Amino acid sequence: MSISASMVKELREKTSAGMMDCKKALEESKGDFEAAVEWLRVKGLSAAAKKSDRVAAEGTVSAKTDGKSAVVVEINSETDFVARNDGFKAFVADVVDHVLTAATTSDLLTQPFAKTPGKTVGDKLKESIATIGENLVIRRTEKYTTNETGLVHTYIHGEGKIGVMIEVQTPSAAVASSADARTFASDVCLHIAAMNPMALSSAEMNADTVAKEKEILKQKNLESGKKPEMIEKIVEGQIRKFLAENCLVDQPFVKNPDLTITAYSKEAGKKAGGDLTIKRFVRFELGAGIEKKVNDFAAEVASMQGH
Repeated sequence: MSISASMVKELREKTSAGMMDCKKALEESKGDFEAAVEWLRVKGLSAAAKKSDRVAAEGTVSAKTDGKSAVVVEINSETDFVARNDGFKAFVADVVDHVLTAATTSDLLTQPFAKTPGKTVGDKLKESIATIGENLVIRRTEKYTTNETGLVHTYIHGEGKIGVMIEVQTPSAAVASSADARTFASDVCLHIAAMNPMALSSAEMNADTVAKEKEILKQKNLESGKKPEMIEKIVEGQIRKFLAENCLVDQPFVKNPDLTITAYSKEAGKKAGGDLTIKRFVRFELGAGIEKKVNDFAAEVASMQGH
């Protein structure tokens, strides 16, 4: 059968594939529109697979809240150029909306995609890889849901370079919805973005982290000539300092270093009309922990010349 221009146009609008690919898909499927969509999808998946081994360390961190639930999501691309692409931004926004309404964040890629339930999140990811032409990775997601006496707040810094989410508990719904409580949550998010605390409090600090730090400090003190019998006492004081510097509630508040975050929470609680207790927080920094490949350009040129 003959393939009309309008059929090609319709398929292109639905799939965002190239004109020639759409024409070929319709020819291969003998004009069956849904079969042509599937043919392109398979072709797209194949193209996406070739890109999946590329390091994706750019991208964006995005966040959203609907009042009682909040999410923060990191989605990576290979280049900063793609991170500014409108298609990429639209995909990120759709994933954020999906996570905000999803019952769980586990097995995310197998979930029916909120915007197009006939496809999974994984299907949509692979389609976006094929359309955009770079490897994309939904690297991590976190979701907080609070009760009527709690509030959740998010903050994005540096156009998606850092994302912070926090949950604060209060004694009543009135306090939770007050402007003073929201200002407090906003300020603490800003502080977390700037100061990068390792834990909420010393009680929640990872025990292995503390043990490792103790061992490092012990060796440093021995090498600097401190008396062995004094080492334990010296290290105890240094660990207290380490915890104060790295636990959120003990850190000096970035906007007023004369106050710790604990002291600031008490001050803000008086204004809000009730205690403001930080329950938990999460901080995503774009690309943190991803090993970026650094190419030796001279070696690359030499290898191309056969040297």
